[in-house]
Amino acid sequence: MIRHAAAVAVAVLLSPSWSFAQTTQFTVKAESATVHKSPSTGSPTIGRAPRGTVLVVARDIGSWVRIVWPDAEDGVGYVHQSKGTIAQRSTREERLAAAFVDAPAASGSAPRSTAGAAATPNVAEDVPMSARTTYVAPPTHSVGLGGRMGGPTMGDFGVTARVWSRNRLGIQLEVSHSAFTSPVAPGRLTSMQFAPSVIYSLRDHVTDNVWVRPYLGTGAALHRSSLRTGPTDASGSVTENTYGLRTFGGAEVTFPSVARFAVSADVGYLWSRQPFPGFELGGLGFSVSGHWYVK
Repeated sequence: MIRHAAAVAVAVLLSPSWSFAQTTQFTVKAESATVHKSPSTGSPTIGRAPRGTVLVVARDIGSWVRIVWPDAEDGVGYVHQSKGTIAQRSTREERLAAAFVDAPAASGSAPRSTAGAAATPNVAEDVPMSARTTYVAPPTHSVGLGGRMGGPTMGDFGVTARVWSRNRLGIQLEVSHSAFTSPVAPGRLTSMQFAPSVIYSLRDHVTDNVWVRPYLGTGAALHRSSLRTGPTDASGSVTENTYGLRTFGGAEVTFPSVARFAVSADVGYLWSRQPFPGFELGGLGFSVSGHWYVK
């Protein structure tokens, strides 16, 4: 029996599959683990792994692990390490070798000519295999709330919301306020803007350190503007409602170290008529916004 076990151990050690036999695996311990497209909770969800799922780890990047996820476009996904544990998992050849070496001595009572033949299939059947990986990819989208500044007048401040769907389409809503004077007309103009838009995400760029999502958008801009010609006299205020169309393009950037938060910068053009002579609300504008993704 000793010579037989030694022969099996030597055969396994010499087999090509023994080299680099161990692989790093992530076992889900939480009720379920969300698989993200990039190492950030603000990035899109591409699937979920239930408790007990064993995932192959491609790289350990600190708070996150990059795992093999065939349903993703690039074949990988990211799971937060708080959802499970990482361990080295031996291959079937290693378990077989250990089973032969640790086989009870009683098995040696059988004739030497039949012991090996009888033991081999039984050990193979008794050796547990790795838990099967299951994949569940429910439909998902991201909802972000935040603030913005900029615009054609470079004095706009307001709030913004974005909703992204799985098919790269999204909806953006902005409400902002601006106040400025004109070098060619008297008075001070204050304006409230409501701007609903449709946005489309282009092909994004995902690395272990950053996720960049470029986008294009178009929509309407509704303005309610008031021109005050006197310092405090309310009777000198005139109100006018105008509307316009705008197009813009930019990019949204997310970092793993700041979970759920994304910074965006875009450049656009607004076509809008003047509410009052000498006061222009439209034109080329640059804006910066930040969104905290709550879902």
